[in-house]
Amino acid sequence: PPPSKISPFFAISFFILRAKIGFFQLRIREKCEKITTFAPNMKTFAELGLCEELLQAIEEQGYEHPMPVQEEVIPWLLSQDTPNVDLIALAQTGTGKTAAYGLPVLEKLRSVEARGPKALILSPTRELCLQIADDLEGFSKHMPSLRILAVYGGANIEPQIRALKAGVDIIVATPGRLLDLMKRGVAQLSNISHVVLDEADEMLNMGFVKDVTKIIEATPKERNLVLFSATMHQEVLTIAWKYQ
Repeated sequence: PPPSKISPFFAISFFILRAKIGFFQLRIREKCEKITTFAPNMKTFAELGLCEELLQAIEEQGYEHPMPVQEEVIPWLLSQDTPNVDLIALAQTGTGKTAAYGLPVLEKLRSVEARGPKALILSPTRELCLQIADDLEGFSKHMPSLRILAVYGGANIEPQIRALKAGVDIIVATPGRLLDLMKRGVAQLSNISHVVLDEADEMLNMGFVKDVTKIIEATPKERNLVLFSATMHQEVLTIAWKYQ
């Protein structure tokens, strides 16, 4: 059986899935006890290895301690300096998952000078897409050089086209609208180094399997793939193993 490590406070366990470069699954199982019970043992965001700009924004938003998924995922993602080191995290809505993947992405991109989008975050719905982009804007408020764009259906595509042509660093997108922009030649994914699928199981349940596949295949093979899912959907595992 795969080795596991259980946190005595938050019941978080890791399972190593045998693969070419090590594909990690992070399962979150929250206990009934309130987290405040363990406050003296909790880490601070500064201990996770984040830069001063991010720490300032986090403090201004009133966050004092990372949530369990953040405490485990952020240092792990920050420690991975090589491509093709991927992660599946099982986490429900409300566990702080946006910051868990968003803060490491912002940290890693702040000194990257390559042109074009460097990170791609896919979400199943327009509402989540806008929420993620808004959260990232808040976290990066002291990193003015980083540009974040939400692209989604049900809105005028022209402003999104103009923004992409002007240049962005992070694209937060719904699959259908992103594919449309790719077909128009304005969404270039050749420099993407980080791909995140948020609520991956929901995205696949909504019938986006082929769209997600096309999008991932348009990104470089030398990139990191992070999947956040509430359940271990079979299609999530299929994508994970296929594109690791």
